[in-house]
Amino acid sequence: MTTSTAAETDFRFRDIWLVAYGPSIVSAIGHGAIMPVLALRARDLGADVSVAAAIVALTGVGMLCASLPAGALVARIGERRALVAAGFLDAGAMAVAALTDSVAALAAGVLLSGVCWTVFLIARQGFMIDVVPSTHRARAMSLLGGSYRLGVLIGPLLGAGLIRLTDLTSVFWLGAAMSVCASLLAATMPDLGEEKRAAAKASGHLGVWTVIASHRRLLATLGTAVVILGMSRSLRLSLLPLWADHLGLSASTTSLIFAGAAALDVAFMWPGGWLMDTRGRKVVAVPVVLSMAVACLLLPLATSAVSVALVMALIATGNGLGSGIVMTLGADAAPGEGRAQFLGAWRLCGDIGNTGGPLLVGAVAAVAPLATACLVVGLLGLAGTGWVGYWTGRVDRARAAEALNPPSP
Repeated sequence: MTTSTAAETDFRFRDIWLVAYGPSIVSAIGHGAIMPVLALRARDLGADVSVAAAIVALTGVGMLCASLPAGALVARIGERRALVAAGFLDAGAMAVAALTDSVAALAAGVLLSGVCWTVFLIARQGFMIDVVPSTHRARAMSLLGGSYRLGVLIGPLLGAGLIRLTDLTSVFWLGAAMSVCASLLAATMPDLGEEKRAAAKASGHLGVWTVIASHRRLLATLGTAVVILGMSRSLRLSLLPLWADHLGLSASTTSLIFAGAAALDVAFMWPGGWLMDTRGRKVVAVPVVLSMAVACLLLPLATSAVSVALVMALIATGNGLGSGIVMTLGADAAPGEGRAQFLGAWRLCGDIGNTGGPLLVGAVAAVAPLATACLVVGLLGLAGTGWVGYWTGRVDRARAAEALNPPSP
């Protein structure tokens, strides 16, 4: 038995769960507590509805703008230092949000928090690539995606309890405390890339644009598939609430539908990772996009809370199966040299999709009825399913060929 095969056989998730998933769960609890009340905090400071909505969107803007610089930063200081620094800086941003009486300062804190979260995600992904054998990669990434979902489920519950006992700003202090705890947990993880960074420093770190240019065809093909995956997964956060409002469903009913969908997300997390590891990436990537496309086409037929919940369940099943799919594909595609820079570009592809989905819905809904927007998005999703299936199928064939002819040690 080879050394690598022995390592794969001996690998156990319970040996790494604390350092691998602890920081993500703890940090996500803080972010999950803050997300539902961020607009309310902006309103308390005097922002009107449109400004409050813009402040909420600044988290995504920060993530989008920081993807490439974050990759370069992680390449230079390493995953562990990046996680520790991002956690403490994120705690500072949340403390500003709690203390300030200025809308502008709140906006700056939210933007900085988005930047920190991108650094956090890229560093976590790089660490998982190093610490988990390729045979267990998809399950590891699915659990990483699931750890965020778990935090987002727990966070609002803790936040609601704090608000009842104190006031709105206590939620931001909770977020700051969780970010500090995430940093302290991250400080206990091993620094696995120190030798590679020393060698890269001696020869000169690769520039982000150099890495992008070297992998431009991959980013333009499989990267576009990731954009489609990101758009499909983000549509439920914009299209479903709009349709529920169109039907006149109450906010509490809509929240219950989303809570049920979140439970399905978590339930399908591990099966999705297992399928990707044992049956290939395509068998999960295609249902993610296809479920959203079919759901969009069915949504105009949903005229009650029950039918909307069934459509949402379809989306949640695909989304749960695809927990970690973008990170898994990024890990598959990442080069040995310039990996962090590449992951930054990969993260940008996902962020473009996450941002583009709601913008697409808004653009179509601005010139056509909402039902028409559902049909247009659904048809585009069907076309995107073919593109995603083709390029993820190529990934599976490449992995199969590598398994038959592994590289020499």
